[in-house]
Amino acid sequence: MNSVQDHIVAAVDRNFENQIQFLEELVRFRSLRGLETEAQDFIETALRKRGYAVSRFRTDAGKIGIHPAFSPATIDYASSWNVVGCRQADNRAGRSLAFNSHVDVVPAASVHRWTYPPFTTFRLGDWLYGRGAGDMKAGLVASIFALDAISEAGLELCSDVQVQSVVEEEITGNGSATAFTEGYVADVIFSPEPTDEQLVCANAGVIKFRLSTRGRPAHPREPQAGQSAIELMIRLVGHLRELERRWIEEGRTKTLFKDLPNPVALTFGTITGGDWIASIPSDCSVEGRIGFYPGEDPKDRAGAFENFLDEIRAADPVLAGEELVALEWIGCMHGGYELPEGTNAEACLRSAHALVNEKANLQSTVMTCYLDAAVFAVHGRIPSLVYGPIAENIHGINERVSLSSVRRVTKTMALFAAEWCGTREYK
Repeated sequence: MNSVQDHIVAAVDRNFENQIQFLEELVRFRSLRGLETEAQDFIETALRKRGYAVSRFRTDAGKIGIHPAFSPATIDYASSWNVVGCRQADNRAGRSLAFNSHVDVVPAASVHRWTYPPFTTFRLGDWLYGRGAGDMKAGLVASIFALDAISEAGLELCSDVQVQSVVEEEITGNGSATAFTEGYVADVIFSPEPTDEQLVCANAGVIKFRLSTRGRPAHPREPQAGQSAIELMIRLVGHLRELERRWIEEGRTKTLFKDLPNPVALTFGTITGGDWIASIPSDCSVEGRIGFYPGEDPKDRAGAFENFLDEIRAADPVLAGEELVALEWIGCMHGGYELPEGTNAEACLRSAHALVNEKANLQSTVMTCYLDAAVFAVHGRIPSLVYGPIAENIHGINERVSLSSVRRVTKTMALFAAEWCGTREYK
């Protein structure tokens, strides 16, 4: 490293305990869907104290179905706030940068099965535990403290920089879609999702749905008079595994996906059904998601899903009839992307990673989940780098993030920002 890089890295080290305390405080906010406001207030205050010009704006429900970056949603966005801190450079000479992170988290699953309460934090060795610690509050905090390190090294960036803290990533992506359509873009997007310090070279598109079955309720003294909506749903799910197999096979022709055992991951995340223990259930619904491959229109994949349901109705007399099965689109309906090879942004990240990791090569990975980076990559054709710390049990029980990895990633992000935007000493 040269002397400038040494000063930046040293500043990360000096401030690292403050960074982790900040992360712990952020994790304690239960920023579940619709409950993100207090966490966003916390981020807004932190950015204003640092001198950023802060914009706060609601997720825009009015563009759903109009702008292709938006996905179907079923909630009121009245309290769905996004926060962006902007710092404009004097005499711009470098390339602009936006760090994009989401502050929303998924529910904590079976809270009683956690070793430590999910919305308190606990350090054990190298690990910090808590819901959202890895996905992705550590990355959001790293973006703030990476830029802090540049300032504390006596430097300022030569181009504009943003810290984006958005909501809705875990369900629709409409927070980042709103930021994108409001003009919060840059020459590169950097999203510090938990990637085990690897660069995402491709990610899958995703569509999310709700399926409902309608049965015929009856008393158990005459069960033959009824038809169980739950058993209809079990039958329907079995059929949908065939669709999953078809889509997996398509991946064998996709270079970046062909070696993955299940690149589409048909997942049923919630199920509700029945209203009385001694009744044949009248209704059942499941909510789920399925992936597809970069370069494809999500509406085409949604159409293929709908057509498959028609095939099921035609082939299975138990499920025949439009009234027995209903489909709604309720979340992410967005395409995936492949990171173009040989971009200056990737080269800059590889260099920063090598400096921090004793010349180790940056490895690449494929993500079969939705990523907000896709909004900027697909609709803005903006190089979008997804690279972040080692985390375990994300969306699971005892989620945790590696603190030593957070330190390395923060240094890498700081060196990337310095190289990408350019630096000058404060006047």
